[in-house]
Amino acid sequence: MSGVVLGLGSNRSYKGMSPLQVLTRACTMLESFLGELTVSGVYRTKAMYVTDQEDFYNAVVYGHFSGKPQELLVQIHKVERELGRNRSREFRNGPRSMDIDIEMFADVVMESKRLVLPHPRMEERAFVLTPFLDVLQKCADVNNKGTCFYEKRLSELSDQGVEKLLSKEEFFSLYRQDAAKFKH
Repeated sequence: MSGVVLGLGSNRSYKGMSPLQVLTRACTMLESFLGELTVSGVYRTKAMYVTDQEDFYNAVVYGHFSGKPQELLVQIHKVERELGRNRSREFRNGPRSMDIDIEMFADVVMESKRLVLPHPRMEERAFVLTPFLDVLQKCADVNNKGTCFYEKRLSELSDQGVEKLLSKEEFFSLYRQDAAKFKH
């Protein structure tokens, strides 16, 4: 089993679910193939790169996966599709109901057409680093850089409009409530 860090983001509703509910449902679905899922708090973030769109709701999850990075990518793409993402109808960095990025896959470093690990833009994104620090302290085995490295990287970034909406405990409670309803 490999420790993995996933970044989650949503800024569009889907089938009556708000972006926050889409994040919650994504965690419920991720639990079907990630063991020992740990969630961060939820942060509302100004859109980066393409700024003329609604704010994003972002979170990070940590869990254990028994497979290869490419197999995890296939699984998270299924979750994205089930939550309304249609890559053929969207533009890069535009609005979407669900976006899941593999930020880290244990200590794997790789570069292929479909996947680069660790995520090449992770360290420039406060919307990833802020929630990542929520879970890193509990899961320090993610890599050998440690908490101080990521805290320093975050402190070096300009203000990116990241606002905490829910603590990790509040988000965990929402996700567990959704899991109880969704599985019945």
